Amino acid sequence: MIGKNKRAAMEMSMGTMVTIVLAVTLLVLGIFFVKQVFGVGTGAIDAIDAEVQSEIQKLFAEEGREVAIYPTSRRIELKQGDSGGGFAFSVRNSGSEKATYTFETRAIDASNCPGVSEEDATGWVMGRSGTVENLASGAMLDARLVTFNIPNTVPLCTLEYELVIARDGETRAAPNLFLTIK
Repeated sequence: MIGKNKRAAMEMSMGTMVTIVLAVTLLVLGIFFVKQVFGVGTGAIDAIDAEVQSEIQKLFAEEGREVAIYPTSRRIELKQGDSGGGFAFSVRNSGSEKATYTFETRAIDASNCPGVSEEDATGWVMGRSGTVENLASGAMLDARLVTFNIPNTVPLCTLEYELVIARDGETRAAPNLFLTIK
């Protein structure tokens, strides 16, 4: 009788050990897979950021402006439920001294979107405002990304937004942008 109990206990501990080894193996493979997925996503974001920075640099070089916006058409198309799409902009301090810049993106015309107010549309903007203090003369602000988080229930329409940029409290630019929800 004692021999049978030892044998049963050994069989049970062997089964337990095999289960533990399989569980650990699956856990390690799962962690590896998640790491790979996030690594690829981070690389793609870095590549997009580098491309946007490059395009902004070209816009400043070609046009000699104080403000550059990408896409240059200032037209953005997103679908219902989209998030993360938007535009990028940068500012160059063309003054002779350090300056503080502020920016704000807000909806200025929602009349083409039934049931949507300008306050609602402004609420969809991520990274809508900010301040950069002591930007040196001739220095350029790294491109800022402004994105939209569009609800699924929004009607198909076009909204007009305004990007107000001020230097030391004085408005320097207020370009408009158009967001079309398709």
